[in-house]
Amino acid sequence: MWSGWRFDDVISESLGTRVRGMTLGIGEALSRAGLTPNMVTTIGVLLSLVVAAVIASGNLIAGGILFLIASGFDMLDGAVARAAGTVTKFGGFLDSTLDRYSETIVLFGVLYYLLQTPDGMIGALLVFAATTGSLLISYARARAEAAGFHASVGLLARPERVVILAIGLLFGQLLPALWILAIGTHLTVFMRIFHVWRITRVRP
Repeated sequence: MWSGWRFDDVISESLGTRVRGMTLGIGEALSRAGLTPNMVTTIGVLLSLVVAAVIASGNLIAGGILFLIASGFDMLDGAVARAAGTVTKFGGFLDSTLDRYSETIVLFGVLYYLLQTPDGMIGALLVFAATTGSLLISYARARAEAAGFHASVGLLARPERVVILAIGLLFGQLLPALWILAIGTHLTVFMRIFHVWRITRVRP
């Protein structure tokens, strides 16, 4: 069971509303076909394994296309949940957890590919920075929400990270994409820390 796609992760709330409307019809079709939200979430993770393998083999364009398709399941599981009326807290927990696996798996594929190139060392450092930054973004939000604060602020939520990496793959510009991710993710973490700090100053 699923608790819904976390659209408030997106910087623009209006963007989330538009995407939700666009995917609802697809979610209804998948629900009628017998797919549950958790099945859709799991399929997304399995597709991430395929994406990582394709990228690791050096087929960056195919990897970028498959990456966008796999990432689409992050939205479709929420659409299926709403269409089937099966929105649960466990589903949201499962989706958020598996999203972290999916993102890490794909970045591992990027790491494997870069290690076969002359840019392997700098690429490995950038992948490490981007991976830790991505995980810390989610952790910072989870800790903020556990403390009773809303902390979806920042530059690079999950959708933005997907777009940046996909562009880097499709246009063969992995290092520039990784530089943006490495810097932008940690900047987002610091923005969330500052956001919670500012709130606690006003409301201890």
